[in-house]
Amino acid sequence: MIVAGVDEAGRGPLAGPVVAAAVILERKEVSRLLAMGLADSKKLSASSREKLFNEMEGIGVVWRAQAASPARIDRDNILQATLWSMRLSVLNLSLVPDLVVVDGSQTIPSLGIPQKAVPGGDGKVPAVAAASVIAKVLRDRAMCSLDQVFPCYGFRHHKGYPSREHVEILRSVGPCAVHRRSFHVRGWSPV
Repeated sequence: MIVAGVDEAGRGPLAGPVVAAAVILERKEVSRLLAMGLADSKKLSASSREKLFNEMEGIGVVWRAQAASPARIDRDNILQATLWSMRLSVLNLSLVPDLVVVDGSQTIPSLGIPQKAVPGGDGKVPAVAAASVIAKVLRDRAMCSLDQVFPCYGFRHHKGYPSREHVEILRSVGPCAVHRRSFHVRGWSPV
């Protein structure tokens, strides 16, 4: 049975995309990655995530990822943009899975493949943990690239999340093109 794990990174930030990834792991890949410390990306350091990502690339793990832009997030809402990204990640895999395991409490609409939603799946299912690592690494890299385009916001440091530093910059400078206009935090509103 071919199982694809699906997870996302970036639902909570004020800026940047949300990125979803779908991953299919073979048994031998699972053992290797678990030995390297594969876990929920939130429990890993940035350097550990990068090492795991590079290992997955090196051993040929099957994966795909899709980002939803801030404009799509504002137009559709964060949940729908996330589900859209997840759906395309799965549909663009080079193998068709027999089952899709989605981190969280909701499955992906209109997928046409059997699914199972697993709350905390990134800590329970290796393929979902791998998807969380891939999504987080790709999103972090995107935010570092956006830091070069919009250097005054500090995206390299806070990755668009509502840190004190980020909110203070927003208060003084205002939003840029990659800020989510539909998101608000205490002390700052984009409108």
